[in-house]
Amino acid sequence: MAFSTRLASSLRSALAALHWAAPRQCRGLSTPQGSEPSLNLGGIFPPLATPFSPTQEVDYAQLEGNLRRYASIPFRGLVALGSNGEYPYLASRERVEVVSCVRRALPRDRLLLAGSGCESTQATIELTVSMAEAGADVALVVTPCYYRGAMTTAALIHHYTEVGDASPIPVVLYSVPANTGLDLPMEAVITLAQHPNIIGIKDSGGDITRMGLMVHKTRQEDFQVLAGSAGFLLASYAVGASGGVCALANVLGDPLCQLDHLCRTGQWQEARDLQHRLIEPNTAVTRRFGIPGLKKAMEWFGYYGGPCRAPLAPLSPAQVEELRSTFSANGWL
Repeated sequence: MAFSTRLASSLRSALAALHWAAPRQCRGLSTPQGSEPSLNLGGIFPPLATPFSPTQEVDYAQLEGNLRRYASIPFRGLVALGSNGEYPYLASRERVEVVSCVRRALPRDRLLLAGSGCESTQATIELTVSMAEAGADVALVVTPCYYRGAMTTAALIHHYTEVGDASPIPVVLYSVPANTGLDLPMEAVITLAQHPNIIGIKDSGGDITRMGLMVHKTRQEDFQVLAGSAGFLLASYAVGASGGVCALANVLGDPLCQLDHLCRTGQWQEARDLQHRLIEPNTAVTRRFGIPGLKKAMEWFGYYGGPCRAPLAPLSPAQVEELRSTFSANGWL
């Protein structure tokens, strides 16, 4: 364990030496004054949708096409195999192939975060190593939740510590209670922030008080907080979040990067106006219509959405019209 911890620490120093951090004007807002993160996560990351063919096979050509379109948007990086990537529905082989495909298409100055969380610690470590070999820069590790009653603070700290020790790449915690029914406890986050190979958390719960407290309690650590949704992005920045992993960025990437810029440059009135126009579309492609809604909206903005894998069902014609009206009413269509 001690060896793997030293290895992780050395790797993070090497990453910093390679200047993979973003320019100074985009520094993460949660970083303590006078300090800079070893690997800066400040900015917007779209959690990529996984394209499928009509026969529900992964369509790598369409994935590459979407990636070419995203190349012109000033994202900090991309997330492969998050919740919006239909991660639970992909076989292990497909997961690794998707990450390899994204890495080949992604410029080296943009980060690739890859989902690698599994239900067991052993499986998570094995998949995390595979993601590193496939070219991921950071592992995004969701909370194990099948036996959620047994997922105590101590159990989760042990799980993530083992993963952090063994991972050849930095680890970002991922708390998404809407999907897992489990909020990563604050005590666990504060403890894990001290691990040399755990560099942040993506928090999708939407509790701004909790996010602000995370920033405050981890301010002396090399640890960054990422908002997990576009609906509360401005509020997250206001309490010190570094960036956002936002499903809506698959559709409205440029506006979300603009919101990021407005917050970082202190243009709060303009940021507030833009945030207001993003709330309803974001809700529509997340809680309201989910991934089928996200993929349908992608098609209206020049991307390939395509079908979801069963048992996710396509939207009904009435739902499609309701989704379109939501984007139109806020001036996006």
